[in-house]
Amino acid sequence: MDRIIRPARNVLGAVQLPGDKSISHRYAMLGAIAEGRTTIRGFSSAADCESTLGCLRQLGVAIHREGSEVQIEGAGLGGLRAPESGAPQPMLDAGNSGSTMRMLSGILAGQPFVTRITGDDSLQRRPMDRIMEPLRQMGAEIAARDGRYAPLEIRGGRLCAIRYRPPVASAQVKTAVLLAGLFAEGETVVEEEIRTRDHTELALIEFGADIRMESNGIRVRGGRVLRGGQFRVPGDLSSAAFFLVAALLFPGSNLLLHNVGLNPTRARLLDFLSSQGADVRVSNLESARGELIGDLHVTGGQVKGGSIGADLVPALIDELPVLSVLGAHSERGLSIFGAQELRVKESDRIAAVAENLRRMGARVEERPDGLEIPGRQRLAGATIDSCGDHRIAMAFSIAALAAEGESRIEGAEAAQVSFPEFYDILDSITE
Repeated sequence: MDRIIRPARNVLGAVQLPGDKSISHRYAMLGAIAEGRTTIRGFSSAADCESTLGCLRQLGVAIHREGSEVQIEGAGLGGLRAPESGAPQPMLDAGNSGSTMRMLSGILAGQPFVTRITGDDSLQRRPMDRIMEPLRQMGAEIAARDGRYAPLEIRGGRLCAIRYRPPVASAQVKTAVLLAGLFAEGETVVEEEIRTRDHTELALIEFGADIRMESNGIRVRGGRVLRGGQFRVPGDLSSAAFFLVAALLFPGSNLLLHNVGLNPTRARLLDFLSSQGADVRVSNLESARGELIGDLHVTGGQVKGGSIGADLVPALIDELPVLSVLGAHSERGLSIFGAQELRVKESDRIAAVAENLRRMGARVEERPDGLEIPGRQRLAGATIDSCGDHRIAMAFSIAALAAEGESRIEGAEAAQVSFPEFYDILDSITE
């Protein structure tokens, strides 16, 4: 499905964002292996999170969903069962969701049965060896296509605790190891040189896991019974990023975003924007289950530009495509380096951003680990290739708002993966 985006004059209004994807995945997975009922309000509308619920149902977990409220009858640590018992090739389907495949594999590694898990064509091109290595060290047997790609076959069982330092900062890898640690004998430790988002740790605390968060890592001891409960998912800050950037592109913009998740390991986005001179204010701050929630008020104005290096990339990895768009409009431009992880997302996002900026008439230098984007550039309407990637489709829909002439977003339906409401909200706040 293609979508035509016409230039806007301003961005105005108030927005209620859908629930945070990252938190929704984690609450669902932990609710499935907890004892008792877990009720999750504000659950993400993203197709990725529905893929997680689908996989959990295939593992025998009773789940009822009504709108954004999800009720999960926990099976306990030992209560999951092999999917489609008796089928010749039982297979879980993670769809397009790398989060589902990587994090759920940690739970599957501790199960006394064999599970096969696959995904769509895009997910089958994304490497999974980063989770396979630590889970093998813990005792799981994992086979993969060409040694690193889905489908994965996971033969779980008794696991042993390990101390692990991921070679590349990754919240998904950390989560896979910590979830496997719930089933391991002893204390599993994940060390982090660069801190990644800590939604897993906060959720584990709230579900009653035996976990300690220290300055250099996280420790979890296996065997502790988890307990279900009542949970509320804040609005998705990564989704908010698109509208924050949209507002910053127009001097007269005035936008309010309600109930946004402001976890400090995610809110580096706000720190970065503020350092660039953006007028973004926080109000009505509160805490729910360890997660900070508040309203964001942004008004339009020129940003300075600058650089995003390896120390910032893990915290801004999802926002880099739309920040690249902002960089082209900034005073000094934007330099991104240490971001080679973007090469193995739903698309090669470095190449996709560079190609689509060029289509819009921008100058950009593509490097192996990032981009150099000069500032003060005027973009022209163009035909944009989303590459089937939700963040590319949405980032360049924002770029199109400030372009001269209309743009066509090819494959705009990719936004459904993470943000089905994106275009409706975009239409409601642009004039």
